[in-house]
Order: sequence, then C-alpha cells, then structure tokens
Amino acid sequence: MTDPLSSTSTPPFPPDSGPSGCLITVEGIDGAGKSSHIEALAARWRARGLDVVCTREPGGTPLAESVRELVLHRSMDALTEALLVFAARRDHLQARIEPALARGAVVLCDRYTDASFAYQGGGRGLSLGVLSTLEHWVQAGRQPDLTLWFELDPEIAALRRGAARTPDRFESEAVEFFRRVDQGYRDRFSRRPEHVARIDASGTPGDVWKLITQALELRGW
Repeated sequence: MTDPLSSTSTPPFPPDSGPSGCLITVEGIDGAGKSSHIEALAARWRARGLDVVCTREPGGTPLAESVRELVLHRSMDALTEALLVFAARRDHLQARIEPALARGAVVLCDRYTDASFAYQGGGRGLSLGVLSTLEHWVQAGRQPDLTLWFELDPEIAALRRGAARTPDRFESEAVEFFRRVDQGYRDRFSRRPEHVARIDASGTPGDVWKLITQALELRGW
C-alpha cells in the first residue's frame, strides 16, 4: 500500500505553478534539524528572483515575538499556552503572512498550526476540539500550501537537543513528551496527506537537503 505521507505522494499543484504566493511551513519535533535548512530554501528561491519571507511561530512580528518569550520560558497550563500561541498567530497572519502572500511572496514559516496540534494537543493532552475551534477563529481558512515534515525518532532528537544549546521549557521535556508530540504530528498529517512532504531527518544535512529538493521538484519547484 502506498504511504499517504510519502514525499512521492501526488503533488497538489500543477507542475508549472511555482511557489509564488504560497505558504510553506516546516514542521518537526525539537532536534529534527529543520531550522538549519530554512535559509537554504530561501536562498534557493531568491536566486530565482522570487520574493521570499522567512518567519517563525510563535513569533514573526514584534507582538508575537513577545508572546514567544512567554511561551518558551514561563510556566503555564496547556490551555493558557494554546491561547497565547493562537493569539500570536492571529497577529502574525494579519501583520505579516497575509500581506506577503497578497503581493505574491513565498512565505516560509518555521512551524504553524500543525505544531499546536502536535505540542499542545499531542504533547500536553489539550482537547483537539478546543484547538480546532481556535484554528477556525484565528485563521479564516488559511492553511499551508505545502508542509515539509522533518520526521525523526524522538530518541535521536533528544540526543541532538542535548548537544545543541541551553534548552527552553519545551526542549527540557522528557522523551515521552516528544513521543506524544510525534504521534500528534502523525495524526494531524494523516488528515491532509496531499499537502505534506515527509522528510527523513535522520541522515546528514546533505542527505536531508537532497530529500527536500526532491520533494520540491516533484511539485515543479
């Protein structure tokens, strides 16, 4: 049976459409190495003359970056965490993402709503119904045109995180938390597999980059 989350799934876009005016998100558990490839992706498209906006969540605007500091470093319950993340997302969408898409830019975002379902839903155990309601209220239907999912075993990701930097309150969580987050991603992506390219993040940076470019080339990008 064909894996519905394989990067070889049928692309949802015509092969000549290109990424202009598209929202492309990059997802994965902490330690998967996704952030190191975002600037390379931006450089790839800028070299072709495209307007590329690199951003992140929580964050991306002055207000949302202030919320990010709270979420990453202050203790709070799961619902408070989710409300703050979606409040930051609302400002991010209105002030940065939607204007960029309107002018035809490629918006390349490090995490988006899939992360809320994985972290606050899968990891924290918050009701998916609550998250779906917040998604409906905040996003007005805005979903990614493509999501690159950096898939990595939580045990390996834990080793990478330990060698990287001083951890924030998410990165400090036990590996069992990240197993739940990983399952949260799997459950979420099973609902719209045609918009997800699964990237095996266990290899070298060069191996991972090759998989990324293959996934993009399947879409004519």
